[in-house]
Amino acid sequence: MAQNIRKVNTISLASYTRGTPEQKKKFVDDLYQGLKEYGFIILKDHDVSPDLLKQAYQILEKLYSLPTEKKRSYISAQGGGQRGYTAFGTEHAKSSPVMDLKEFWHVGREVEASHPFAKYYPQNIWPHDITPEFKPIFEKLYTQLEQAGIQMMEALTGPLEVEKDFFKNMVSEGNSILRLLHYPPIPEGVDPRCVRAAAHEDINFITLLPAATQSGLQLKDRDGTWLDIESDFGTLIVDAGDMLARITNDVIPSTTHRVINPQDGTNVSRYSMPFFMHPHPESSLSCLASCKGSGAKYPDITAHEFLMQRLREIGLTK
Repeated sequence: MAQNIRKVNTISLASYTRGTPEQKKKFVDDLYQGLKEYGFIILKDHDVSPDLLKQAYQILEKLYSLPTEKKRSYISAQGGGQRGYTAFGTEHAKSSPVMDLKEFWHVGREVEASHPFAKYYPQNIWPHDITPEFKPIFEKLYTQLEQAGIQMMEALTGPLEVEKDFFKNMVSEGNSILRLLHYPPIPEGVDPRCVRAAAHEDINFITLLPAATQSGLQLKDRDGTWLDIESDFGTLIVDAGDMLARITNDVIPSTTHRVINPQDGTNVSRYSMPFFMHPHPESSLSCLASCKGSGAKYPDITAHEFLMQRLREIGLTK
């Protein structure tokens, strides 16, 4: 790793989608090196609307101000937390003995009942009676974040020596999730081991995270140092997840990150909206030929099997 790089790189998506050949090449190089060396980059000049992000955060403030019993009425009867509301103190990081200090809502892909993936995808839960604007706003945000994710995954195909549509075919109709997070003010008397989000790695290919309403995000650098991640409103923080690490044989490692409790005496709510880009459930997470080296570290597994394994590990399903 280049020892003089101690800051997560900010790169322009427009330089890839609308730039010169030289600008496109630089974007690809910066993205690939950023994910290899840090696991994170910060993305600017994308097509996710700042006004849409503002509207979305306003809806979250309204949603999470509801009484607990009302929010709990939106918990999915199907379990697993894949759609609708998940209550405060439910999820924990893999191998963590205590729960995270957060509540969240999942919006996912919907398909027709006749679709072959319908057995994997529960229907979304829309709180029409409370926030009628919820569905159109978050469907639009899902679509815009997904498009940015597809463009970034395409940019990785060159360095990884696969066809240009390789990842696009995997994530088309994929099991991607938009998670709408609320970290409430830290309650009195909470277990001192609890943090807003304990150190963990994401499950998916890549995560696109619009800048949150408060600070607290930290990533673990490759040398073990925790780095504060600050980004301007409207930018997207992008990180590599376990599925990408798995198929690249850890050439692009999944990076540990966390959300720490407020350190400056400002104990207020924090809102965040990560988009977890997943392949479709029947995709095979097999090692890419260009990354095999002396041999694949991980056995082949489908995306659905891997997801279910990880959801059990973090307490969202049994």
